[in-house]
Amino acid sequence: MCGVFGIHGHDEAANIAYLGMHSLQHRGQESAGLVAADEKDGKLRRHVAMGLVSDAFNRDVLAKLPGRTAIGHIRYSTAGTSELRNAQPFVFEYAGGSLAIAHNGNLVNANELRAELEAQGSIFQTSSDTEVIVHLMAKAKEPDVIGKLNAALRRVRGAYSLILLTNNEQMIGVRDPNGFRPLVIGRLKDAFVLSSETCSFDLIEAEFIREVDPGEIVMIEKGGMTSHRIMAPVEAPTFCVFEHVYFARPDTFVNGKSVYRNREKMGIAMAKEAPVEGDVVIPVPDSGVPAAIGYSKESGIPFELGLIRSHYVGRTFIEPQQSIRHFGVRLKLNPVATILRGKRVIVLDDSIVRGTTSRKIVKMVRDAGAREVHMRISSPPTQWPCYYGIDTPTRRELIASSHTVDEIARYITADSLAYLSLDAMIRAVRGPLAPAAKGESPGYCHACFSGDYPIAFAPPANGKRQMRLVGV
Repeated sequence: MCGVFGIHGHDEAANIAYLGMHSLQHRGQESAGLVAADEKDGKLRRHVAMGLVSDAFNRDVLAKLPGRTAIGHIRYSTAGTSELRNAQPFVFEYAGGSLAIAHNGNLVNANELRAELEAQGSIFQTSSDTEVIVHLMAKAKEPDVIGKLNAALRRVRGAYSLILLTNNEQMIGVRDPNGFRPLVIGRLKDAFVLSSETCSFDLIEAEFIREVDPGEIVMIEKGGMTSHRIMAPVEAPTFCVFEHVYFARPDTFVNGKSVYRNREKMGIAMAKEAPVEGDVVIPVPDSGVPAAIGYSKESGIPFELGLIRSHYVGRTFIEPQQSIRHFGVRLKLNPVATILRGKRVIVLDDSIVRGTTSRKIVKMVRDAGAREVHMRISSPPTQWPCYYGIDTPTRRELIASSHTVDEIARYITADSLAYLSLDAMIRAVRGPLAPAAKGESPGYCHACFSGDYPIAFAPPANGKRQMRLVGV
């Protein structure tokens, strides 16, 4: 997951980057960091901290990050433990100068590359897969930073949307050839902006230009922006479909499509595939809201906010052990009994992982007086782990990998349960027209639903990882 943001050529670069990171907070809450390039002394200055953007930065901290170019990172850990040493952006010194790097994604061959580099004498400072890229750059023979980066990226496999910053005020954006993770380009007057999502452009009033293409490197410096290639994009880029299902903010556009409208279309498709008689449709907020609106529109059943979410919930370290059951869910959600009492309730959510949260939500709705509770999930069953940037559990922890839909319905105590089919989800995301008619690729990664992994990787030593490989 993670969020990356960068701005080049603005007098208040650190302040603008801070705002951009704020708008990407939904992509990670573990740590936040900023690096600014000061043209006066050629130094890269860095500040990172655990927690939210608002916890990590204040006016005094931002004042210590001068310069007209800055990059930021919001972390959601997959590779590397959740600790300060793994907070990004990283800053490294090497023969080519100083370099900062922020990474969204996950490298599937990082462990083997790390072992190779360590055998050659490299000393790693973090446990993050991102550091592998910098060590490969340091060993590359190419004379300039683009050449070194290109050489390094030709050796890595997996998902990466990167923003790099040099002490020469060069800001570089990169997207892997499969295009797993989003990365977009914008303009704020004379400044260039890079971001994981377009919603950050709305906040700072920047103009969206285009997406970074799969397999593309964009170099932004005082002379403007130039485009380079790591390698040709794969025949059918495999953008992560879960960005549409859950990750991206609903006010974002990805692959030229409105995330809000796509989620609404998933709800419409759900109402067609799995209709059920009910009195009210409610979402599990916030990600379930557009799908619930779509389900309500298609079914004609009224939409209501039957669950109210607290938006002030962070991590809590004081939880009753026995005195309050289901404490964690109740901290975030509270039912509106006047809406639910005596009703046949249809609950829309984006996914079920282990099933424990869904079970608690169903119980909560019943305890509020619902006569029936029907669960509808606006994506297919999550049966396989993701290795391209999502911290999903092992396969045995995913309830849909070992239980039928009826068994899951009984476990979560719902009167009925239905998932959206894979075909319907892809149609909702891609649209009804043939992709060729719009000049877009039909490719999406849906490995977490189908087990079809676009990029090969070595199975772990215990041999427990099961997978099918496609496009290899």
